[in-house]
Amino acid sequence: MALTATKPEAATGRGFISPPEPDLTPEEMIRRAQAMRGVLRERQDACEASGAILPETNAEFIKAGFYRIVQPRRFGGYEFDVPTFFKVMSEIARGCPSSGWVLALTAGHPVMLAVYSDQAQFDAYGTDGEFRAPAVGSPATAIPVEGGYRVSGGWDYASGCDVATHLLGGADRKNPDGSSTHMHLLVERDQYTIVNNWHMVGMQGTGSRRAVVENIFIPDHRAVDWTIWMDNPPRDMANRLLRNPMYHGRKPTFFIAEAVAVAVGIARGALDLYEDTLKKPPRPVVAGGTRMALQEYQEYYGLARAWIDTAEGALMSVGRDYMEHCRRWVEDGVAFTDETDRAMVLVLQHCVKLAWEATDLLFTTAGTSGGKRDSKLARHFRVLAVLRTHGTMRYMRTAPNFARLHFGLPPLGPL
Repeated sequence: MALTATKPEAATGRGFISPPEPDLTPEEMIRRAQAMRGVLRERQDACEASGAILPETNAEFIKAGFYRIVQPRRFGGYEFDVPTFFKVMSEIARGCPSSGWVLALTAGHPVMLAVYSDQAQFDAYGTDGEFRAPAVGSPATAIPVEGGYRVSGGWDYASGCDVATHLLGGADRKNPDGSSTHMHLLVERDQYTIVNNWHMVGMQGTGSRRAVVENIFIPDHRAVDWTIWMDNPPRDMANRLLRNPMYHGRKPTFFIAEAVAVAVGIARGALDLYEDTLKKPPRPVVAGGTRMALQEYQEYYGLARAWIDTAEGALMSVGRDYMEHCRRWVEDGVAFTDETDRAMVLVLQHCVKLAWEATDLLFTTAGTSGGKRDSKLARHFRVLAVLRTHGTMRYMRTAPNFARLHFGLPPLGPL
């Protein structure tokens, strides 16, 4: 069940932004994503060749409202629930893996922006509610100055940096005692330049390039210490701008789930392409005319379908659980613990494992023609292979850390 935010007028005396379509429903949002699958599949080649999401695709995403799914209604968004976000991202990735990646890793970040100061959120959403921002953790250097920081450096893997309105970038604050504190900064689009260092065997169409800043000024209110992303915020909601509990839980589960929703969609798209392949007469012709009549291929298809369905079911369950943990923390004071967070992350990582096993099986059994340079099935395989290299997908690191927390021991790392 979706959680409904308190009316924005009750949260602050300042004005608020009306969403473009006030009566839009989650069901219609999902239908729009499903309706785009065909045209997105047709654009895959052009997207990969361009090395970035296509302008016409981005314009259609904006018009459909996809960037506003979990954006606060207070700021012109639709404030739909987390499972709706996951479903839309998966449907888009099913049509075009790279476009789905860019959308998910920009459209989900209003949940991250919620930890920033009220003023930072007013700055980010402006007067029209347009907000698209990659979030990258590799640190730049922040030097404290009066009223804020002077920041220089760069952020690799900034997916969607070319279509963004902002960027949420990591930075190390240099303290007087010589130590450093990791922070995250809200950066305006006109404050960074883009260096094209993204040359990959997969995910080339995501345009995950390097964003560079040189001696820019970031005011205090647009900076937060990294720890605020990892912990529960205060339960006292009396003076909070955003009242929906969805914005007040731990962030790692949601942050990682953005990518997992894309992985599940990529696998589902691979299954679509595999089915099309099985319906075509192969060379040499088999008995019955097509491979879909053969038990061997029926088994391949059935196994892959089961693994993908299982991954999607687990993903949606995590989405519902995440909403409930946020609600229980805000409304009932039941702690949203680090152990709980990592338990969900571990499930998400195994969703990707299942999606990969399904896609690998489909690619391996589709025939040699599936490995052609222009094969869409090969593209789904390549993109998912690269997606799995993301550091957040390493379940063999998360599993012992989860167990250590469960047994009362400190974790060995942040994931």
